[in-house]
Amino acid sequence: MEHYKAAMVLGGVGDALGYGNSKWENCPSGVVIVAELKALGGLEGITLTEDDWPVSDITVMHTVTAQALVSDFWSLEDLYREMVKVYVEIVEKIHKRRPDPAIVEGCAQLKPDNYLLGWHTPFNERGSGFGAATKAMCIGMRYWQPEKLDNLVQVSIECGRMTHNHPTGFLGSLCTALFASYAVQRKPVVEWGREMLKVIGVAEAYCRKTIRHMAEYQENWFYFETKWQSYLKERGIVEEGQNSPTFPDRYDAETRDQVYKEWSSEGVGGRRGHDAPMIAYDALLSAGSHWTELCNHAIFHGGESAATGSIAGCLYGLLFGMTNIPKGLYQNLEFRERLEELAEELYKAANNSITP
Repeated sequence: MEHYKAAMVLGGVGDALGYGNSKWENCPSGVVIVAELKALGGLEGITLTEDDWPVSDITVMHTVTAQALVSDFWSLEDLYREMVKVYVEIVEKIHKRRPDPAIVEGCAQLKPDNYLLGWHTPFNERGSGFGAATKAMCIGMRYWQPEKLDNLVQVSIECGRMTHNHPTGFLGSLCTALFASYAVQRKPVVEWGREMLKVIGVAEAYCRKTIRHMAEYQENWFYFETKWQSYLKERGIVEEGQNSPTFPDRYDAETRDQVYKEWSSEGVGGRRGHDAPMIAYDALLSAGSHWTELCNHAIFHGGESAATGSIAGCLYGLLFGMTNIPKGLYQNLEFRERLEELAEELYKAANNSITP
């Protein structure tokens, strides 16, 4: 239970820090961000509040996704209808947070009045962004048991393509949901990437079964998989039994910025569904239980730092709880109480074998 609370809260903390009230999220240089952080007194010198350090639309979307997952639904189709409802309602309320345009566009395609097809959206060539990945960790928390893998796959894909109907986008939601489930299972972090790639085939089979957009999917499917295979090879952990990741001898802010750009599809680290989880995962591999190091790697970089911070913070919370987290980062965090309430409800729902 406490680790669930930590996950939801630290996801918000990672988002708020990376967002930096829209300043750091748009800064192209991790070196500049690290210098500004030092001038503030480091993480110990920051107090996150709604006025000065609000969360972005990322946490809002993760919150309402969790809200749907703990609602009183009797089938996965009912769950999807609830997701459509909360997404359409919330998108009208997040404009002050400078929401990701892909989220706004995706929610506009949802049809809450269509009982049978309300969550079916058109294929979107621009739907490859991070927004599907950053709202899906709670899905892995809800369906964390290995025997519920099919539910996790189906829900993460449908949730993802409601707003990001492109393989690079919705495979990102599958990835973060899986990583959250692996964290709850206490699977060694070094194995997560390899295990995730094994599930890609299950995801493809499900997409074929739903008979939607497969021609477009096939043209774009292998990019996500290829980028992750390349990443695992770069870290030396692509094969079973390779459990000691290798990092550059010099892996400071400047080097990380360059590495993250190389992983990206357009020179902005964390902007897409493949590299937002990748940066968060790399940070976990590098930092282990060291919160400050996790922040240095996952949050304080030039790129979509709110996205990578949200994913990394949530996964850290599932693994390590609130250990070593400065109180100023969470005591007055925006929506903290609501995040903790949802965490309790997710924990109870996840461990109730009767619910779908």
